[in-house]
Amino acid sequence: QVQLVESGGGLVQAGGSLRLSCAPSGRTSRTYTMGWFRQAPGKERELAAAISRSGLSTDYADSVKGRFTISRDGAKNTVYLQMNMLKHEDTAVYYCAAETAWGSYDYWGQGTQVTVSS
Repeated sequence: QVQLVESGGGLVQAGGSLRLSCAPSGRTSRTYTMGWFRQAPGKERELAAAISRSGLSTDYADSVKGRFTISRDGAKNTVYLQMNMLKHEDTAVYYCAAETAWGSYDYWGQGTQVTVSS
């Protein structure tokens, strides 16, 4: 079992930026494909961005392409989500998750709130 911890959420004005971080709370020898999910009130959870184990491959939801960047630092075992040009509709709880098998994200963080004021 891997415990993931997110940080970096907060309140920001529209057009501003935030960087989220995600790291395991303990030591883990495995490397996973990682995803950043988000869920806004009354909406289904969506995968905003994902990054492969090597970090060489990334994927983004259309709604965040060109504004969000996912990256990882292997030495720190940390995954980041740089969010620029934030919009009110980006307001959500953001979760990081680890993909243990293709298409199956089984390890999750507790979530961090991002609120964008318009």
